[in-house]
Amino acid sequence: MTTTLVLVGRPNVGKSTLFNRLTKSRDALVADIPGLTRDRHYGKARVRERSFLVVDTGGLEPDAETGIYAEMAAQTRQAIVEADVVWFLVDGREGLNAQDQVIAEELRRSGRQVWLVVNKAEGMRAAVVTAEFHELGLGEPVAVSSAHGEGIAELVDLSIPAEAAAEPDERPDHPRIAIIGRPNVGKSTLVNQLLGEERVIAFDQPGTTRDSIAIDFVRDGKPYTVIDTAGIRRRGKVTDVVEKFSVIKTLQAIEDANVCVLVLDARQDVSDQDAHLAGFILDAGRSLVVALNKWEGLDTARREEVMRDYERKLHFLGFARLCNISALRGNGITPLMTAIRGAYAAAMAKLPTPKLTRVLQDAVTRQSPPRSGLNRPKPRYAHQGGSNPPVIVVHGNSVEGMPDSYRRYLEHCFRDAFRLQGTPLRVTFRQGDNPFADRPSRRSR
Repeated sequence: MTTTLVLVGRPNVGKSTLFNRLTKSRDALVADIPGLTRDRHYGKARVRERSFLVVDTGGLEPDAETGIYAEMAAQTRQAIVEADVVWFLVDGREGLNAQDQVIAEELRRSGRQVWLVVNKAEGMRAAVVTAEFHELGLGEPVAVSSAHGEGIAELVDLSIPAEAAAEPDERPDHPRIAIIGRPNVGKSTLVNQLLGEERVIAFDQPGTTRDSIAIDFVRDGKPYTVIDTAGIRRRGKVTDVVEKFSVIKTLQAIEDANVCVLVLDARQDVSDQDAHLAGFILDAGRSLVVALNKWEGLDTARREEVMRDYERKLHFLGFARLCNISALRGNGITPLMTAIRGAYAAAMAKLPTPKLTRVLQDAVTRQSPPRSGLNRPKPRYAHQGGSNPPVIVVHGNSVEGMPDSYRRYLEHCFRDAFRLQGTPLRVTFRQGDNPFADRPSRRSR
């Protein structure tokens, strides 16, 4: 499972600055104003070899009983309950605060793994700036600077498990299928149809599913794990505390899956949120099958309209197979499972180096890469650099300036040659070393 890191502390101790540092983004508003962050922000972080989800919370005011600060505290407490690791931020320049002591007591009762992080410690001796915070009784304080990045990577190494090394042994060797979509498109009904029983609650009301539920099952003699997830609405409409946490769990489910089934409602137009969900699945590198649900009962004109709308708004999903289904009646489930198995096989495919190189050479013969400056890129050979999704590494000379259009051209060539339907494909370029770089030039002789 992907580790979830939650940032906790009183207002204006630098949580949002740290969030932006970890996620390499500017998603969280940052200003010298206490209480600026009210909603929880979530994002993907990767520091060195560790990947995890990080959650920025509003300033925790334990004594607040009503008003906006009470709502912020409720959100923070919910995040703590579901956290794997908590970083408790305190202000090294202001020193120990009575409110820090109250928060520390609450964190001790939570039973979570808590790291005491003394922020804003740039230019100060670590032993001096952390001395008074030993009083909180949360172990050895760690001095960092969110603004300057000092000590952050070292703290990640200490507190976030190195799951990458253990991941191949822990992950099952069968497909993990995440059912993704907006609220009330029929995700839970589809899960029950796959399982052949009423395993999860399916109700005609948006927001019925709150948590991500992973269930093992066997179909046609083959094992699978299906993950029922909460529907994700447009960010501006997500206000409920539990629903915000459900979003995090859905993002985790996508990261932990091999294949994502994006469920669309055929009785509604494709929305911007559908496109955003598809984009997140692509960014995560997961295989994808699109299930167009509630197809039964539509007349010919509506069906044609739905397909035009799909092709216009989700044209970037050309690699994914589209299945028309009825989760309620069980129509189209067999072709859907066939598409899922195909997408999983494509994501895990082993691509031999000789055939990859032949496909590359044929592609270059048909269409040479455009010039980059004075030189024309010269791809030499290719090999597989990873799977789920497949990664193809192309070696050559002057390939560092290869345009994206040519990268997409090579992706299409590799996809067609190996019949990789249902999975994203990533092509990366690696510059070859110049064997004459260390030799003196003729002019210097």
